[in-house]
Amino acid sequence: MKHPLLRTMTALVASLAVTAPALAQSAPLRADQVAFRGLYKELVETNTTVTNGSCTDAAAKMGARLKAAGFTDDRITYFATPEHPKDGGLVAVLPGSDAKLKPLLLLAHIDVVEAKRADWTRDPFTLIEENGYFYGRGTVDDKAQASIWTDTMVRFAAAGYKPKRTIKLALTCGEETSGAFNGAEWLAQNHKDWIDAEYALNEGGGGRTDGKGLVDGGKLVGQSIQIGEKAYQDFTLTATNPGGHSSAPPPDNAIYDLSRALLAVGGLEFPLQFNDVTRAYFAKAGAARGGELGAAMIALAKNPADKAAEAIVNKDKGLHSMLRTTCVATMVDAGHALNALPQRATANVNCRMFPGRTSAETMAALSGAIANPAIRIEERVKDKPIAVQPPLDPRIVGPVEKLAAKYYPGVPVTPTMSTGATDGVYLEAVGIPVYGVPSVWTNPDGNGTHGLNERVEVRALYTARDYLYDLVRDLSSK
Repeated sequence: MKHPLLRTMTALVASLAVTAPALAQSAPLRADQVAFRGLYKELVETNTTVTNGSCTDAAAKMGARLKAAGFTDDRITYFATPEHPKDGGLVAVLPGSDAKLKPLLLLAHIDVVEAKRADWTRDPFTLIEENGYFYGRGTVDDKAQASIWTDTMVRFAAAGYKPKRTIKLALTCGEETSGAFNGAEWLAQNHKDWIDAEYALNEGGGGRTDGKGLVDGGKLVGQSIQIGEKAYQDFTLTATNPGGHSSAPPPDNAIYDLSRALLAVGGLEFPLQFNDVTRAYFAKAGAARGGELGAAMIALAKNPADKAAEAIVNKDKGLHSMLRTTCVATMVDAGHALNALPQRATANVNCRMFPGRTSAETMAALSGAIANPAIRIEERVKDKPIAVQPPLDPRIVGPVEKLAAKYYPGVPVTPTMSTGATDGVYLEAVGIPVYGVPSVWTNPDGNGTHGLNERVEVRALYTARDYLYDLVRDLSSK
């Protein structure tokens, strides 16, 4: 049970979040908001799926808007490879006045997850505003961020803003499809000079409501800044067997061998780990949660060897994953005929590796748990980078929190490490720290991100746009 004072404070915070003028969007749109809506609509309505879409087309449209605002041709670089002509992107540069300051990079991916019209209530590639929400594939992930960054650069150019620190914008493709051509990875490996920066601002942060959007009577209860993420890797497990006629089955069977291997993977628990960000998150979020779980989070941050506290925390799947590498079976394929013994059985095991952990040591842990040399284990994508943990830098966190107090009054900003993955891992591998800044708020269900009927609250989008514009201006002026 929460302490009565904490319950009162939580209610007050939530009330402030709902009633604050900064979150209101009852007045007619300003002229600059109308222009932004047009940009956002154009980007959402440009299909950028890996099968039928074109990031190259979307990048060209955003480049045209930058050019119309005053960017000259030498400040916009389009890129694509002959092998992947539709997976292109762009880099735009707004020069700073102080050559001693390294640039600030704004990063966003413009590709989206597949969306079938037959499954959706509305056309996923038509921006529809309905009951206080924008609907469409990518309205959150990640065309909200990509539109805001592009619009920020448009506004700076149109206003003649001269930053002290050079500002770069990179719109890339391939983030949503493991193994596909990835623009951020390609830039990091082939043209780091185009994107080199003191640090980058990216997706990954954002707000959360108590379950409903503000337009539906919900409350905004928190914002987060993502500082670090796990590395993503898929492993293919393969069991083979001579097979034969199913009427006379022997004891050995490829499906049984693979099944035993997967049960071993299911029982594999990687050791608990903390870093500066996750320790700060557990202490701060634990204090806000209260109750048995909150107390256990605080205790574990103080003493990672506290097994009683860990047992309580591990009941929450999100917190459990934040504390360690995780591996889970996601796909299985076996057999070649209904009346034949299987000659081959394969499974995909998806691993999310804690910063600093490598694919090689993760594969070794899988092999040790399976304890069957006949099961072949292979990395699905070779040479994936190790996740590097960025510093908890007060030069960035300070302005983030200060401006959040203006736009999201009374709402705490919590540093967090993502258990998912973004393109930040490729930049961090070449020495560019990446921070997922606070942005649009969503409900605990994720607002249909990667699923059906993806949506974002209209107020959330316009508020995030104003907040991030001020944040970039603040960071680039120092």
